[in-house]
Formats: sequence, structure tokens, C-alpha cells
Amino acid sequence: MRSFCIWFLVAGLLVLHQDNWFWTDSTLVFGFMPVGLLYHAVISFAAACLWFAAILLIWPSGVDQAASSDDPSQNKNQEAAET
Repeated sequence: MRSFCIWFLVAGLLVLHQDNWFWTDSTLVFGFMPVGLLYHAVISFAAACLWFAAILLIWPSGVDQAASSDDPSQNKNQEAAET
């Protein structure tokens, strides 16, 4: 269920990223930032938070250990440390 929620939110961000409503709006936020730029900054921050949540909630366990054991340079360093 968590995986479905994360993917649903990703799809929602993809839809929200297509902002046609701020193209012609010349409103400045904080006196210097166009509202369209602020909108994309907020979408970018939301995407970063969503990917962080995805890593915490649905990242498969054991992937990091399997990847490090396949690396031959890691195995040489472990063998040298054991002797």
C-alpha cells in the first residue's frame, strides 16, 4: 500500500509540473521572484521530499549489502584487513 501511495504522489507531481496557468502571470513574489519560478521551486522541493520518503518507506532491504559484495575492490580490501 505504501508503494502505491508513493507512486500516486509521483504521478500527481508529474501532473502538477505541467503548469500552464502561470505562463502569462507577471506577478512578483517577495518583490523579485516571478510566481512561475516560485511554483517550480516548490514543486522541486516537494519532489525531493517525496523521493526521500520513497527511500525511507519503500526502498528494498538488502540491496546495499548485495551491491557491495559484488564489487571486487571491496573484496580485496576486506581480505587485506582480515590478514
